[in-house]
Amino acid sequence: MTQVAMFPLGSVLFPHAPLALRIFEPRYLTMLGRLLDEEDPRFGVVLIERGPEAGGGDQRTSVGTLARLAQVQVGKDDIFVLAVGDERIRVDAWLDDDPHPLAEVTPLPALTWDDALTPLRTEAESIVRRVLGKADAAGLASYDPNIELSEDPVGSAWQLAAIAPLGELDRFTLLQATTMGGLLRQIIDMTLDIEPVIGGDAASDPFSGM
Repeated sequence: MTQVAMFPLGSVLFPHAPLALRIFEPRYLTMLGRLLDEEDPRFGVVLIERGPEAGGGDQRTSVGTLARLAQVQVGKDDIFVLAVGDERIRVDAWLDDDPHPLAEVTPLPALTWDDALTPLRTEAESIVRRVLGKADAAGLASYDPNIELSEDPVGSAWQLAAIAPLGELDRFTLLQATTMGGLLRQIIDMTLDIEPVIGGDAASDPFSGM
């Protein structure tokens, strides 16, 4: 187990996916200052199940993702951070905030690629881009349907999970996938499940349900 600075959020971070943060709370400014002293600054991101992002007192999931710090921009009253999702982690124990959240974590096994999964990955990409296009037309998309994906098949699979127009609990289910084939199948099934909602009623918001 390793002690890691933690950043609970109202959204899921996937491996190989970008994370943009605006940091203004004193506890996270302290955390960032400590991270910048490290040779390889990384922090854990977990989904908040209940409670607000700011102020503490939230309930957090036990599976998350390490984020590698990539860029820091200092503003007048806050700091903007760009990070990238790295390996998945399991939270074994939450420690006292000192003064920011801190936990003992264990890395989860990385998903491995098999070329036999190529048709499934191609199908997943086609479906995600199609449904994302419908979400974009309805003003509900967080990503451009034509967004470029990694050439690495593992990276692109996780990125498909990240851009699929799903609610956070569905995204959290994807994060817990134990096989690459299972991840791709779940991406397909969940995206197909949400397609009628997006395509049938542009006024409804499929992302509002957790």
